Amino acid sequence: MFDAIDAFIDTTLQGLGVWGPIVGCFFILIESMVPILPLFVFITLNFLAFGSVFGFIISWIFTCIGCFISFLLFRCKVQTWLFKRIKKEGLISEKTINMITNLKFEQLTTIIAIPFTPAFLVNIAAGLSKMSYKKYLGALLIGKIFLVYFWGFVGVSLLESIKNPIYLVRVGILLILAYVFSKIVSKKFKIE
Repeated sequence: MFDAIDAFIDTTLQGLGVWGPIVGCFFILIESMVPILPLFVFITLNFLAFGSVFGFIISWIFTCIGCFISFLLFRCKVQTWLFKRIKKEGLISEKTINMITNLKFEQLTTIIAIPFTPAFLVNIAAGLSKMSYKKYLGALLIGKIFLVYFWGFVGVSLLESIKNPIYLVRVGILLILAYVFSKIVSKKFKIE
């Protein structure tokens, strides 16, 4: 089965030629704004198609760009209108918005780094809150490193991770590293 998938990817990439990486980047960028698309599939395809280093780099860069664009859209274009409507309907309270705004940098980084956290909802919540750009972007850049690595690693070696639980332990260690790294960055750059 994996040989058939590999052959399909090779055939598709040969057909795309130089457009292959651009298509991979485009799908990841769009996924950050359209939540029904499966990010792990696009990251896995990038890892398989372009290797673990280049696949990681383009996946990380474009998922960060897509998430930040989504954040900016909600912050700059939708926040005022939607916030008034949500408050009027009683769907969200000021207390909830303050809770999101006051998330610590390392908490936000960890939330972003957790593989099954819906990025679109995090982007919306951060965009609607009064969270600083610096805090969100910093947490995004750090957290997505671990998320992209996880999906690339698990996607490429899914069967291995099921057979050998040590891979899942590695993922747990990566989440702890994301937390510790964000704690260090938070102190160094005084991000609250």
